[in-house]
Amino acid sequence: MPETLLPEDMTGTLRARCARFVAAAPFQRAVIALILVNAVTLGLETSGSVMAAWGGLLTALDTALLWAFTAELALRIYAFRGRFFRDPWGIFDLIVVGIAWMPATGPLAVLRALRVLRVLRMVSVIPSLRHVVEAMLHALPGMGSIVLLMALIFYVFAVMATKLYGDLLPDRFGTLGSSLYTLFQMMTLESWSEANVRPILEHQPLAWMFFVPFILLATFVVLNLFIGVIVDSIQTLRAERESADAKAAREAGEAATAAAHADQEAVLREIRALRADLAALRAERAGG
Repeated sequence: MPETLLPEDMTGTLRARCARFVAAAPFQRAVIALILVNAVTLGLETSGSVMAAWGGLLTALDTALLWAFTAELALRIYAFRGRFFRDPWGIFDLIVVGIAWMPATGPLAVLRALRVLRVLRMVSVIPSLRHVVEAMLHALPGMGSIVLLMALIFYVFAVMATKLYGDLLPDRFGTLGSSLYTLFQMMTLESWSEANVRPILEHQPLAWMFFVPFILLATFVVLNLFIGVIVDSIQTLRAERESADAKAAREAGEAATAAAHADQEAVLREIRALRADLAALRAERAGG
């Protein structure tokens, strides 16, 4: 029956039931299971031999999972209406599933690879993952100063490396751009010694005095600063969440206490009224 033909109270009841069903733990666990199955199918599709043997089945299963995710989103939109579109995670889920419905042929064939983004819905479904992502986003403003500091360090060391070692290793330090890329590679500790430093040490034995401080500064100090900002953001959000929960519990306790006090006052008023009625009856009998 269309919703417009249902009585208002029945429509509200159906929407409330749908909201409870969507928010229930079994439903959330089922969604997580479907996301995991979808992740496995998308991984199997990268194998040519598997696709040759089971390609039709995997394609049908992927389509069925897409319909299941679409139905789940439709239920959430029906249950929560405008609140769904005010939730950033709801918009994220809507975009991820919407991309999967876009045609993946011709110039848009690249969108077929974006189907794997559906696996990222695990972040929006599992609360602990949501908290980590929210903490990282909350830490972005605090990372601005660290990024600026890191850019200054890289620029200074890149200019120095180009002037000092550009003639010795022109393919790695010949230009400012190549020096920046080489220093970034060294920051990741990926073959920084054998490929970059040792060839220079053969000509300039004291070159380690330039590279070792850069490694210590860029890799350990700056990286720890990033980690510190993220950890502080996680702790701040956790404290805010705990404070909000404690405030809600305190308000609920105060409301319960006020309700109990009001009930007690009502009982006392009724007792006083009964006593007054009894006293009136006794007075009437005594007068009679």
